[in-house]
Amino acid sequence: MSTTTTNTTLRPETLKGIAALTKRFPQPEGALLTSLRIAEREVGFINAHVCEQVAGAIGMPPAKVWGMVSFYTTFRKETDGKNVVWVCATLPCALRGAEGVYDYLSKKLGVNKDETTPDNLFTLKKAECLGSCGTAPCMQVNDDYYEGLTFEKIDEILADLKAGKSPARHVTQ
Repeated sequence: MSTTTTNTTLRPETLKGIAALTKRFPQPEGALLTSLRIAEREVGFINAHVCEQVAGAIGMPPAKVWGMVSFYTTFRKETDGKNVVWVCATLPCALRGAEGVYDYLSKKLGVNKDETTPDNLFTLKKAECLGSCGTAPCMQVNDDYYEGLTFEKIDEILADLKAGKSPARHVTQ
């Protein structure tokens, strides 16, 4: 792992908090996911340097921390755009049009899976499951869910995000 130091140094109080959190678990691994989410919120993404800091605070090898980050694909990477768009690709969503949603987004954004738009505004990804089978097809943009998607709803969501606005939640009841 190479170390990057640009804007990825966790605050001392964050590292102390992670170390304190670790003591609440019988094994350090118990605090790892929460610690990584804390670090991700502070820095905006997880890279090797962040992993090394979390590993030091928890007292475990950096490679083990990086293994957790690489296993859970939802951690933001340094190369991700401002808006990470996840399209659910499981069978229930596929049966209700998720592949068409994904293809539409890919063409609309001009990127393929795991690619970021040239303006660094969007990264397109596929999720194994977003847990919204009854309201498929769905997508997640950063921390927000959009369900019962149509191409028109997708256009509205993308337009709002491009304008810097929070899109209206498209939740199906």
